[in-house]
Amino acid sequence: MSHHLSGPHLRSPRGDARLDLTDVFAFPGSDASGRTVLIMNVNPYAPTRAAEFHPDAVYRINIDNDGDNLADVAYSFTFSDPASGAGGQTVTVHRSTGSAAQQHEPAGDVLFNSVPVAFGDAPDVIEANGHKLSVGLRSDPFFADLEGIANEFTWTGKDAMAEANVFGIAIEVPDEELGPDPTIGVWARVSLRQDGQLVSVDRGAHPSLTAYFNKEEVKDAYNAGEPADDWELYREPWTAVLQQMGDYTTEAATETLKLVLPDVLRYDRSRPAGYPNGRTLVDDVTSARLTMVSGGKVTSDHIPPHTDLLPTFPHLGHPHPVG
Repeated sequence: MSHHLSGPHLRSPRGDARLDLTDVFAFPGSDASGRTVLIMNVNPYAPTRAAEFHPDAVYRINIDNDGDNLADVAYSFTFSDPASGAGGQTVTVHRSTGSAAQQHEPAGDVLFNSVPVAFGDAPDVIEANGHKLSVGLRSDPFFADLEGIANEFTWTGKDAMAEANVFGIAIEVPDEELGPDPTIGVWARVSLRQDGQLVSVDRGAHPSLTAYFNKEEVKDAYNAGEPADDWELYREPWTAVLQQMGDYTTEAATETLKLVLPDVLRYDRSRPAGYPNGRTLVDDVTSARLTMVSGGKVTSDHIPPHTDLLPTFPHLGHPHPVG
């Protein structure tokens, strides 16, 4: 019940796992101070449902550095058509700022141009323009007893992602590139070019929101929306969810929703990272969300973090063998 279940490939006849955003992470780099790692993962259970990134999509990590829930810096990742030439798929990374960062099109400076995507076991780490980049097939760091959650919290002890892979997009950036204020907001978006238009098909920051809070008929509108509008649009329906599932009062629900609405992951870089201050790869976000939606009646699914994480960038583990 994470963002793993929110993407269009599970809900639409045009389904495409390449467009499914699973998780967003923000935490300090390990090699040196003054650097931040930003990760967006897509394509759950890769590569069984899709073997490459979508060449007509824009994958994007947005950063708000002044607290208005609008992007001030954005990193856009676009991919070549693997069928267009030999040598596999490549990725190009743009960094945009100001008004260009609030558009969904890739714009601004090209940080990495036509870098090979690492679909093998070893992560390719490329350094350029003060940034580190690694893109490709990785072990999925998300951990949860999804079967137990779906079966009314009857725990099975099975981690649904124990042997699963994702497509990881990881970039390590100098802190000064993200703005002078130590507190930033982070969210990711996947957009698809259709009939000449770029259409947002998935977006998010906090884990497990869409699965619990958004009814099926509003998911497409949510994915197309902007965080700056979240409080006005979703406070009332999400309050109703908390009242139904967790017996919240209206006042208590309002205070609780301030942690996740707007759907922007706040990260104060002057403090240790740990959800909800940023998010590391070992944070037990499933238990945090269970506690929230149940009003404290269910506090854990009893699944521990994964142990295959790398100590250095890109930190995501080597991919599991594909049967």
